[in-house]
Amino acid sequence: MRRAVLVMNGRAGTLSARPELPQLIPQALRSAGFDLTIIAEDAAPDMQGRVEAAIATDAPVVIVGGGDGTIRSVAARLGESGKVLAVLPLGTLNLLARDLGMPLDPVEAALALGRATERRIDVGEVNGEVFLCQSVIGLPNTINRYRELHRREKTWRSLLKVFIAAFRTLLRQRPHRLMVNAPGWHKPWRIWTRALSVVNNDYEEGTGRMFHRPSLDGGALHLYVSRRFSIGWSAKMLLAMALGIWKRSREIEIVSGPAFTIRSRRRRLRVMNDGEACILETPLQYAIHPRALTVLAPPEAER
Repeated sequence: MRRAVLVMNGRAGTLSARPELPQLIPQALRSAGFDLTIIAEDAAPDMQGRVEAAIATDAPVVIVGGGDGTIRSVAARLGESGKVLAVLPLGTLNLLARDLGMPLDPVEAALALGRATERRIDVGEVNGEVFLCQSVIGLPNTINRYRELHRREKTWRSLLKVFIAAFRTLLRQRPHRLMVNAPGWHKPWRIWTRALSVVNNDYEEGTGRMFHRPSLDGGALHLYVSRRFSIGWSAKMLLAMALGIWKRSREIEIVSGPAFTIRSRRRRLRVMNDGEACILETPLQYAIHPRALTVLAPPEAER
């Protein structure tokens, strides 16, 4: 049996919607062949403390239940420990779980981990903060902050508050004036944008494949810069993504490289890494660490 330790973010939205999961998930993991240790909610006052308790065990596999932000924070510690990360999707988007080919139902994902094999993936970093999926600057970051404030209300009134806040932000927030440079460039790229995203490996363009990365170990960062950002433009882009033709838009610039430096007139910028916001000093130094993290993923035939 494979020894593993389980730690779950009790604030994850899926757990609050399905209160039976804290009992069903350990049962499924043991049925899948894991010799399981569970880090209880009262083991530490916060998720960070519970993660440290999980890493302190002798289990070689750390199974983490949460969203992309929770997975990101755990990965930042696991890269130093040599332990293997296993993902249980309990968040809203679960981008990493999707890219790994994991089932999105938590119980099915727990069973799938029993058949999973080890795989090494790239880790992105900006000013010491890691990200496994993407790092965002600009309006999406601000809009996500309002969404997080009302995430637990789950009423039409809360959705209306988020929509109104997003609309006001679109009207008031000025674009960022940034300067981007990368190794091998002859001169920096000056841009004026309201939304910028640095992605750890490239998104795939295909029908029904929105924000999907076919490769997680390509060793390159991809910079997406939008020339516009409005409600109408966002709806148009979402439709283009669903149809698999969004990269053809002249309103999106895409460049790739192993590292980027982003400078701003502002001393600090708000950056959202895998859904978690932080304030970072400029310039922003982006880099990729090839195959720096070991994860469990379903065999190729099951993806």
